[in-house]
Amino acid sequence: MNADPHTLDHAQAARVNHVEIAAAAIEEESRHHADDPDPPLAARRALVVRELLRQRAVELALIDADAALDDTTLDTLLARELRVPEPTPDDCRRYYAQHAAQFVRNEIVYASHILFAVTERVPLALLRHQAEDALNALLREPHAFEARAGELSNCPSGAVGGSLGQLTRGDTVPEFEQALFNSPELGLLPRLVRTRFGFHLVRIDRRVPGEPVAFETAADDIARFLTERVRHKAIQQYVSILASAATLEHAAVEAATSPLVQ
Repeated sequence: MNADPHTLDHAQAARVNHVEIAAAAIEEESRHHADDPDPPLAARRALVVRELLRQRAVELALIDADAALDDTTLDTLLARELRVPEPTPDDCRRYYAQHAAQFVRNEIVYASHILFAVTERVPLALLRHQAEDALNALLREPHAFEARAGELSNCPSGAVGGSLGQLTRGDTVPEFEQALFNSPELGLLPRLVRTRFGFHLVRIDRRVPGEPVAFETAADDIARFLTERVRHKAIQQYVSILASAATLEHAAVEAATSPLVQ
């Protein structure tokens, strides 16, 4: 029986078709999910999913019954089991038209930020709460941004009011870049920006428009992106189908069906 993630006891072992995933293994896996809002739950799900895939590989005689699931076998399994449609030229053109802001070269943004950095000492939920409180205060008093950056930011830029100077695409991590470039907003963003480093309060100080990238130049990249996006969804749905057919105990994996998996 699958479990409600809100009522799971993380001290309990999980079981997938009566194969146990020990609580100690879940605790160890949690270290790889430290930036997740609920690391033990994320670890439990990851190990349950891997065991579901391993058992399916055994069923298809891709590995022995007592073998671990290696990456090569996983790739073979997914290639055999998934049917992922290729994007059409019309799909690519539609994406290009709907996301025009992404297809600009030489665009420049001048931005400032306040970083609440992830550390082992501060629980992630508490860090988020602190960042949200600071954001709400600055939305009321945006003129105080530079002073708050000096007081609160865990980035060296706090010494200069949080200024990051001139930024172009590729200068920052993807999740931060998306917040900077994928909308026309100016001023203090009314939401936190989450990256691998922590939570950021971001202010867009100035934008210098760039030049549009022609569809023909971007078409191959768009096709690769759309293919990977559909493949990711197909994998999620495939795992859900495996979960719906399995006997699960103290596990939290959603069950579903999908036309992408045949």
